[in-house]
Amino acid sequence: MEYFILLVSAILVNNFVLSRFLGICPFLGVSKSISTAMGMSGAVIFVITIASAVTWALQKFLLEPWHLEKFLQTLAFILVIAALVQLIDIVMKRFAPPLHAALGIYLPLITTNCAVLGVAVINMKDGNGFLKSVLFGFAAAVGFAFALLIFTGLREKIDRADPPRCFKGVAISLVTAGLLSLAFMGFSGLVK
Repeated sequence: MEYFILLVSAILVNNFVLSRFLGICPFLGVSKSISTAMGMSGAVIFVITIASAVTWALQKFLLEPWHLEKFLQTLAFILVIAALVQLIDIVMKRFAPPLHAALGIYLPLITTNCAVLGVAVINMKDGNGFLKSVLFGFAAAVGFAFALLIFTGLREKIDRADPPRCFKGVAISLVTAGLLSLAFMGFSGLVK
């Protein structure tokens, strides 16, 4: 039951994009088409899940035994995340060139996506074990993907509408993101 609550909490209640406001840049930048959003979602799920496992092991087997966690944690975690993003970049360029081209600059931006680093740091701060860290990372990434796909669907629908001139472009996207965030706040009483 504890793991189920963790999943629901990370996906809906404490959604990294809509509740914690982490990972906004790729959220807004890649949300123009469903295919691009799905590709980014898959990449983020892979990176956050694997990064959660690797950063947990790095913290427990290298940083803590040498008492370096206060000094090198952020740097070490960013290096792990950058290496994983490079791996995804190489694989996508080789096996999915159209998706790689569609993601463009946003794929390398996963390295600086604060949601990825945020999951790793929150895992260490909460003292999660290995399984809980990986599950939390996976759930947070699924929450990111869920929010991204909903927002992308809304943006595609809005693009076919005719909003007032002052709301066209970025303005209507930000208003939509704000309303989606308010909708997700409705889940806040769901899990304690």
